[in-house]
Amino acid sequence: MMSQSVSKVVNKSEIYRFEEICSGVIKLCNSKSFKEGVCIHSPIIKLGFHDHLYMNNNLLSLYSKCFGVDNARQFFDEMPHRDVVSWTSVLSAYVRSGNHEQALELFDLMMFSGQYPNEFTLSNVLRSCSAHGQFEYGTRIQSHIVKHGFVSNPVLGSALIDMYSKWGFTEEAYKLFAYMKNGDTVSWTTMISSFVQARKWGQALRLYIRMIEAGVHPNEFTFVKLLAASCFHGLNYGKLVHGHMIVWGVKLNVVLKTALIDMYSRCQRMEDAIKVSNLTQEYDVSLWTTIISGFIQNLKFREAVAAFHRMEVSGIEPNNYAYSSILNACSSIPSLNLGKQIHSRMIIAGLEDDVSVGNALVDMYMKCSDIIEYGLRVFRGINSPNVISWTSLIAGVVEHGFDREALRFFMEMQATGVQPHSFTLSSILKACNGVKSVSHVSNLHGYIIKTKADYNIAVGNALVDAYAELGMIDNSWHVISMMSHRDAVTYTSLATRLNQLGYHEMALNVIPRMYNDNVEIDGFSLASFISASASMASAETGKQLHCHSLKSGLCRWNSVSNGLVDLYGKCGCLTGAHRAFQDITEPDVVSWNGLISGLVSNGRISSALSAFDDMRLAGIKPDSITFLLVIFACSRGRLVDLGLEYFQSMTKVHDIEPQLDHYVRLVDLLGRAGRLEEAREVIETMSFKPNALIYKTLLGACNIHKNVPLGEDMARRGLDIDPSDAGIYWLLAHLYDNTDRSDLAEKTCQAMTERGLIKNPDRSRMEFKNKVHLFVAGHDENEVLEENISSYS
Repeated sequence: MMSQSVSKVVNKSEIYRFEEICSGVIKLCNSKSFKEGVCIHSPIIKLGFHDHLYMNNNLLSLYSKCFGVDNARQFFDEMPHRDVVSWTSVLSAYVRSGNHEQALELFDLMMFSGQYPNEFTLSNVLRSCSAHGQFEYGTRIQSHIVKHGFVSNPVLGSALIDMYSKWGFTEEAYKLFAYMKNGDTVSWTTMISSFVQARKWGQALRLYIRMIEAGVHPNEFTFVKLLAASCFHGLNYGKLVHGHMIVWGVKLNVVLKTALIDMYSRCQRMEDAIKVSNLTQEYDVSLWTTIISGFIQNLKFREAVAAFHRMEVSGIEPNNYAYSSILNACSSIPSLNLGKQIHSRMIIAGLEDDVSVGNALVDMYMKCSDIIEYGLRVFRGINSPNVISWTSLIAGVVEHGFDREALRFFMEMQATGVQPHSFTLSSILKACNGVKSVSHVSNLHGYIIKTKADYNIAVGNALVDAYAELGMIDNSWHVISMMSHRDAVTYTSLATRLNQLGYHEMALNVIPRMYNDNVEIDGFSLASFISASASMASAETGKQLHCHSLKSGLCRWNSVSNGLVDLYGKCGCLTGAHRAFQDITEPDVVSWNGLISGLVSNGRISSALSAFDDMRLAGIKPDSITFLLVIFACSRGRLVDLGLEYFQSMTKVHDIEPQLDHYVRLVDLLGRAGRLEEAREVIETMSFKPNALIYKTLLGACNIHKNVPLGEDMARRGLDIDPSDAGIYWLLAHLYDNTDRSDLAEKTCQAMTERGLIKNPDRSRMEFKNKVHLFVAGHDENEVLEENISSYS
């Protein structure tokens, strides 16, 4: 008996020791995530420890870490006993794997079983509510937290702050934070992150100061969020945060290094970003991608390609984000060959099915190639195109001028159930401009209102521009009045379209609307207003705009200065035009064209041609507009041979192919000099199909030199192209009058009247006592030539 008792004691002691050994082994394996630890599961069962809760919880955790949530759930379902740790372990595994719906279902099952959750359980549930969009469920959990006295718990407080932040309730999140009495580093960092997420950069930095004053130590995640805020506050703030990070002795790991590189690159300090990258030898694909993106943001495309190459040489495989970034560099250069090389590497890496890479490929092919089929082929290879995929395709097709195809793709996009975002709508509205379709614009506007699409300022601006392009100015103003916010682009696009339509006074009336809307005039809008003043020959208004350009510093914009040169030239103030031109630091071809145009239009032919020579000596390459101006100057100055020499030099010297407008100028040059047959031969031998204007130009020359047969021929050909052109009738009637054929002149005028055609008399503008006056005068036989040059000056 006594020996049996001793034997039992020994057995119990051994069993206890085995139990301790098994517990220690499984605990160690769990803490180190050793897969081999599951091998002890079988001995545990054989030794009868299968109902040991502590050991089972460690095994459960090991299964979830090493073999996934499904294996962990299977083991959990077989456990004879479970406590809050068991439930929380599986719940946490579901959350980590992104299975938030299953996590919430498991929590419901836990509550039904009568098990009481702890703060870690509730924290995981709140994370699932945030990720799965279950805000109401989250508020019920909050009620549970309040009811059971967990309000001051920093873990749950941080989880609630995060949930409210992700739903955009930043103020409510801050109230929760303020209610917490003993906030820790996590809760402070979560609140800072909330402000950053809400783009409240200043509040994030101010909260950090309060965090330091409260004696709470920041950690690496705190500084990662602060650096994100500093990107938008400027370099000085970023440097200050960097300095604080050093003072607090926070270790520079790869995550923090990536955030620093991102901050410096966004502040256009790539040299500093590279210095930070070299501080440690630790690199990962995220850090390399940030470096590549930084070079691209700073327009250093070659350096971006070199960084991509160094990443590959270092043995780090690029991921989808890295490939997308380098493809963006290819699009910006642009380089089709490099894009194709990246495409082939991406296929080798097995990323051809990745949507983000596919989107970048579509964008690259659309921007780098004239063949849209390349981009379309890549798009068709994307398994489930998202809104970015469709938008890249539509925007690319629009840029290539295939507006109807873009509209067709937009309809196909809608049919697949993909909802457009603001950039999609802006792009498709450009396509509507291209097809000049009122119905398309109206239908799209109705769609935007009906579906409550992403109607931001970009969409509003695109609608304003689309209606103005169609001449529907009232509709543009209506859209502007309905927009919740307007910017300089809103008014600039409208003013530009008004100028194109010839409504220059209406364009200037946009200025007080901008002032009343507290929208500052920028360089683009000011250039549009100066252009309107120039077209009206309104020197006084132009001078006021000139003063504004000087006060605001916008005179440094070439577009503004070029507009001032054009303005003073059209107003006959050549001194002002020269002064405005001389104030330009680096005159471009538009600057020189404006000066030459002003000299030509004011009869300063010799000075205009001298300016052309000065332009070439300055190293500025003339463009097609320059040659329109100099040939016209030769025409006005009767310098026929010089004009012919300029025309021939376009292809021989400057590699510029003459367009139809240049042939019109050439016909004018020869016609004014009386070389009518040569002018006719130019029309008949040029590679372009003649238009009504070129016939009308030679008809005007026939009027000067009283050549009736050729004039009648030109009139007949011109009317075959445009029977409603009253100018041709008028010039022909004037030719008959000049050659004492008043009977034919009367018949021509009668025919014009019968067709309901009325020729507008010549108009001129002159500013007197700060008002622009319109004068109607007798017709100059070469009116058409004078009118046509104005469109190029």
